[in-house]
Amino acid sequence: MKLIASCVRRGAPVRLCSSALAVLAAFPVLAQSQAQGTLDEVVVTATRVAQPLSDLVADVTVVDRDQIERSGATGVADLLARLPGLEMGRSGGIGGTTSVFLRGGNTQHTAVYLDGVRLDAQSGSGGVAWESIPLAQIDRIEVLRGPAGAVYGSDAINGVIQLFTRKGEGPATPYVGMGVGSHGLRKLEAGVSGATGDIDYSVGMAHETSDGFNVQPSRLRKPADGLRNPDQDGYDSIAANAKLGFQLSRSQRLEATFLASDLDSQYDANPRTPRNDLSLHHLRTMGLNWKASWTEVFSTTLSLTESQERYETTPAAYLTNTKLRGYLLQNEWRVGPHLMTAVLERREDQLENSSVGNTRNRSQDGVALGYGFSQAGHSLQLNLRHDDDSGFGGKSTGSAAYGYALTPKLRATASAGTAFRAPTLYQRFSDSGVSGLQPETSRNVEAGLHYVDGASRLSMVVYQNEVSNLINYVNGAGACVSPYGCYASVARAKYEGVTLSGTYALKGVNLRASVDFQDPRDLDTGKDLARRARHHLSLGADTQWTGWRLGAELQASGKRFDDTANTAVLGGYTVINLSASTPVGRDLTLLARLDNLADKDYQTARNYATDGRTLYVGLKWAPM
Repeated sequence: MKLIASCVRRGAPVRLCSSALAVLAAFPVLAQSQAQGTLDEVVVTATRVAQPLSDLVADVTVVDRDQIERSGATGVADLLARLPGLEMGRSGGIGGTTSVFLRGGNTQHTAVYLDGVRLDAQSGSGGVAWESIPLAQIDRIEVLRGPAGAVYGSDAINGVIQLFTRKGEGPATPYVGMGVGSHGLRKLEAGVSGATGDIDYSVGMAHETSDGFNVQPSRLRKPADGLRNPDQDGYDSIAANAKLGFQLSRSQRLEATFLASDLDSQYDANPRTPRNDLSLHHLRTMGLNWKASWTEVFSTTLSLTESQERYETTPAAYLTNTKLRGYLLQNEWRVGPHLMTAVLERREDQLENSSVGNTRNRSQDGVALGYGFSQAGHSLQLNLRHDDDSGFGGKSTGSAAYGYALTPKLRATASAGTAFRAPTLYQRFSDSGVSGLQPETSRNVEAGLHYVDGASRLSMVVYQNEVSNLINYVNGAGACVSPYGCYASVARAKYEGVTLSGTYALKGVNLRASVDFQDPRDLDTGKDLARRARHHLSLGADTQWTGWRLGAELQASGKRFDDTANTAVLGGYTVINLSASTPVGRDLTLLARLDNLADKDYQTARNYATDGRTLYVGLKWAPM
């Protein structure tokens, strides 16, 4: 591997490079020394069809509710940053502006869904407001690494992240949780799920508030800039969700979903006043899904969805509001080892913002075909899609992937695909917009080795993704109407790297590890892309000991640059977190977590501090 062979030369620690090479060298030995096992977990993100993970060629990670609770993470992005191929950047605390970088790509190059509802913002450069998604409501996460434009249309240049809320099953199961932590953190959550007859249901709510910490302390500022506001920057969030399913007949099911989340977070807008300004995030999602299995081999799915992401600030008045509506008609044919899909899809976007003349709209109509085959150690996936955008016209994307079982436990995969992202309405019609912007496009190739033996898994994936017509903000010269600058489709980028990951059980200890060596860079300047490290590492272990479940994790990242000129350096860091839980009564569990054990001082966004050592203690009641 060229990238790994040059990791020391590019500045990666010798230990990380040596570890990566050791894992590669040991891969065949490990593959031969383990016992036989299977991998039959069902996922839907790779092709929008429920399939066993063992049949997929795609690079997918699944996180279930138990893993979410054991992680002790306070936000969705914090949890994602512990997974292979993912990084996070945040301006301060949990309520600060948050970005998620999948395989080194821009945050807007990942398509995000919540219970099948598309989340996105049409303001600025777009992407999801990760800080507004309540982790307490999430029951399952599926992460697809690699372009998926031929399946999902616009935005899936680097991958797709799907979030799912709880689905009701079995007898009514209530739960109540509460806890306190550092900086005046208080949490409360409650809900119930279950099924009776032909109806299943799940409802939940969560409230979280914190006094926060000073996200812009004076030590991060130069004395001459005057940007000092030594107050605490807290947040308050409340969220609720509901999912209701009806089994209309043996072959037909109707499901409705709803989620609402309100986050009020404090930030320092004016350093010369002792008060905090407020940013207000409002997220709403609604979905109605109908599925009919007409025969044993043919089924139809119809989905109607809507999401709203509203952001405003006060007392400094600013407001932007994005509404997305989606319409999906999907047909599936399963004949033996063959799976064929045909999709008609429409997306409607609306942006309310004074900079674009109050309200702007656009639509995309897509048609997609898919074919999958899995038998006798061979897996094949072909997809083709065409989207017609009301702003720039048609765009076609395609992908092909193949997997072959070298042994019953070791599989090789290879794939190639194209994807695109349409410019946001803000990038086209704001004061800094250019109406003729063309979509960003990408071409990706990747190859992998995947070993599975029961709970033990090893994976190595090598990828290269080139993006053209990358939309950047440029200075006021040339075609810009605004003297301050405008958006332009002038840049090119390349995301390439290797991801090594694995899980293993050793004498009662569950181990997990992932290390990424990547080179996300601007092809025109040769500079690194902002806030992305050349290497990052995640290690974790948990075990049972005298009635306690104990866990530890380590996250490490190399240095990054906060700017495109690569002059503002964000230093590398290593953070250690500890967790423990134990039953303290019937159906009652005590949870404790100590984050940033060494009180590490680091930044993921320049001039914004991250939290120091923090402690959280909670109780959860959940009858079995």
